[in-house]
Amino acid sequence: MKLTSKNLIVFLLSLALISMEIIWSRIFSAEYFYTFAFLILSVSILGLGLGALSLRMSKSLTNINNYGGLLSLTAGLMLIGPPLVLHLQLDFTQLLSNNWMVIKLITTILILGSSFFTGGIILSSIFRKTHEDMPRLYMADLIGAALGVVVSVLLMNTIGTDKAALMITLPVLLSALICIRRWFKIIPILLLISSFWALPYSSELLTRPKKERAEVIYSHWDAMARLKVFKYDDENWGLNIDDAANSPVIKFDGNWDRPDSLKVQFSIPATNLTTQFDSCRFLSLGAGAGGDVLQALQDGATEVHAVEVNPYINKMMTKGFLKDFTGKIYNDPRVKVVSEDARSYVRRFNNHFDVIYSLSSNTFAALASGSFALAENYLFTTEAFQDYYKALSPNGYLLMEHQFYVPRMISEVLEALKREGVKDPASHLAVYHLPTMRRHLILMGKQTLSKELIQNAVYESNKENYPYYRQLYPAVDSVKNNLINQIVLNGWQELQGKSKTNISPCYDNKPFTAQLGMMKNLSLEKVKTRLLPYEFQGFPLSKVIVLVILFIVIVLIVPLNLLPYFKKGTNLKAAGWFYFFTIGIAFMAVEVVLIQKYTLFIGSSSYTFMTILFILLASSGIGSLVSPKFKQHTPFLFIAVWLLTEILLFPYITSSLTDLSIMWRIIITCILIAPLGFFMGMPFVKGSAKTGELIDWGFAINGAASVIGSTLVLIPVFNYGFSSGLALAIFFYLIAYLLLRMPLKTE
Repeated sequence: MKLTSKNLIVFLLSLALISMEIIWSRIFSAEYFYTFAFLILSVSILGLGLGALSLRMSKSLTNINNYGGLLSLTAGLMLIGPPLVLHLQLDFTQLLSNNWMVIKLITTILILGSSFFTGGIILSSIFRKTHEDMPRLYMADLIGAALGVVVSVLLMNTIGTDKAALMITLPVLLSALICIRRWFKIIPILLLISSFWALPYSSELLTRPKKERAEVIYSHWDAMARLKVFKYDDENWGLNIDDAANSPVIKFDGNWDRPDSLKVQFSIPATNLTTQFDSCRFLSLGAGAGGDVLQALQDGATEVHAVEVNPYINKMMTKGFLKDFTGKIYNDPRVKVVSEDARSYVRRFNNHFDVIYSLSSNTFAALASGSFALAENYLFTTEAFQDYYKALSPNGYLLMEHQFYVPRMISEVLEALKREGVKDPASHLAVYHLPTMRRHLILMGKQTLSKELIQNAVYESNKENYPYYRQLYPAVDSVKNNLINQIVLNGWQELQGKSKTNISPCYDNKPFTAQLGMMKNLSLEKVKTRLLPYEFQGFPLSKVIVLVILFIVIVLIVPLNLLPYFKKGTNLKAAGWFYFFTIGIAFMAVEVVLIQKYTLFIGSSSYTFMTILFILLASSGIGSLVSPKFKQHTPFLFIAVWLLTEILLFPYITSSLTDLSIMWRIIITCILIAPLGFFMGMPFVKGSAKTGELIDWGFAINGAASVIGSTLVLIPVFNYGFSSGLALAIFFYLIAYLLLRMPLKTE
């Protein structure tokens, strides 16, 4: 295969653009919360298709032969975009009450979309001028994107997210140097120097100016999260994750022989549970900065599993910044430190743990977010509670706390116990409210819970403790009408109509626990003064954001893609226009769903996201190259059959293999995704073969449809699960095949 400079430009530019998208997702998820990051990046990426559309409509852009200037401009826009946006002081909570914030939002989208816009011009121009070589060009595009996924994650995990945002301009500048001749090379060289010059200032440039809650004495930012250690005073520190989740850092001197009066006091003690066992085996789900571990050790646990999905937090605790302050508890021989997704880990155990403890684990510390998905994890699904139940020892307990989700979680616990064959699920359950802390507690027992245990599990349930600790189930007569008690007694179905939030159980096929909002609460008046990024008040924020993005694309962008019909000359027929539209929707629908589905199988981590997206894009690139060797119907038929198998069969295969090591789970994931990706790389090339120079227009349509696909698929997924999203993709791929059989352009 001959490597041309245009192949190389496409490869490097695609590598940089997707790397930029992923790194920006991480930056804005930390600064603006992941739902708002999803909004601004999804709309900004429309710039890619708009750049292609501009090429189709402009004679001057069509005549560009040297891309050095545009590549340099793209790199410059990539370099200055995030710092400009972060220093605009955009506050999403005021979006509905402050017109100035709306202007800032539009400005943000224009700034971030500009580099996608210029990149779209370059890619579509190359596609148009060398469309006869589309199999190789599209392969370069997809392979570049696949490697960009790897590069972005590795950069964030090695030099930090802030520095990675500056370094990702290098592939674009390299391609500019290839294109530019003589003294004009000074432009990309100066930009290259600027990128390196800015590295020492990257933290200040890529952090939104704001007043911190306390002195920040340590920070780290990688592909998983931005971590900050706050120093409240000499005795009290705190670990903050993405400005969303918090974990207390407790000072400890390593002395286990303290008298009871000098022992560390915990706000939610598990002592009354742990001390029931002579040699308690304790599992901390989301161990964070080790408070749960310290409590278990202090209470005499002989085996403590500290499970934390973020490996850098464990590194800080074992040999890093927090090691000495916390008394080296993670180096205690009783502690097993596990850097893994909690669900993946707990599924390996049966009848093992005496106490499973989870304190303030949050799904909104998202991994694959930004423009890729409104990400969730799988800690709070019905199947998760089945796994916890099976992992408990014969007399074990689960004690789980959460601020927002407990009513919904109660529905899941009851369903999980019923699935496990428990005759009276309610007798294995107790629920508590800590009003001063604004927290709820779930206690689940492997055996029926005694009245005495329920009354003394955490604190004693009595009148003296009632202001800060009260029992919601089983409830006394004075509070028997509380929502949780009624869910247990009457079932969530009977209460859903009266509840302001969604209390239906979530499942692994539909793990959106945080999507509590309901469309019946769609009233802008209720959130006009302050638009919170959470849905515990019932406002359906995620669904509204999805609808806003769809509105922008369908009402504003799709009509723009009809403008070329007003130009004289050869045009796409309606079949051609809708062909590129349908394959764009279908490809992104599959991508979004597979990222989420296989995260459960492999386990949540930045490398999980990298693996899934890399194998999908890389195999698509290979499929693109060999596309001319296959008949028209072959890829569409294979995709439909494979996706149907993904819906009906593969979940049973993966669920039976969860005990395998992570390496084997990754290999199996690649085996299950690669054949699908191979054929998903063919439809665009086959459309190009029938449209010739009009591929720039097809690329523009495909770009708009891709944004529609990544958002439209969430509507059925939120309501019916991932299988419905894949079914939607099958539908669009079959429609695309029917369209491909028709003439795609006018003669």
